[in-house]
Amino acid sequence: MADDLRDRITKAFQKNGVNRVLRLMPFQTLLETTGRKSGQPRRTPLGGRLEGNQFWFVSEFGEKSQYVKNIEANPRVRVRLNGKWHSGTAHLLPDDDAHARLRSLPQINSFGVRTFGTNLLTIRVDLVD
Repeated sequence: MADDLRDRITKAFQKNGVNRVLRLMPFQTLLETTGRKSGQPRRTPLGGRLEGNQFWFVSEFGEKSQYVKNIEANPRVRVRLNGKWHSGTAHLLPDDDAHARLRSLPQINSFGVRTFGTNLLTIRVDLVD
């Protein structure tokens, strides 16, 4: 119950505060999914790391995240890195050690994911351009 309340508070704070501001920043990394119900683009600020043609990140709420549900419905995504959009295919990796993965990703974002996350899930996006 406590985790559920914490998740709801964290999601509301992110959705109605932090994410609205971060989406406006031109060099903030964004994940764009297609809304599974609306069919409209949905953009989520996040942190991660580009390794070759793969972008790695960890979802703090796993399958409960709306963007993860969108990926499950349609894995074709776009990622904005340093102001430039890249198309790709997202892969949910539940067997990856998300805690270990966070240690290899940028520490500021990883701290937030570790602190507020209750259901960590590694995601890899294979970029095509």
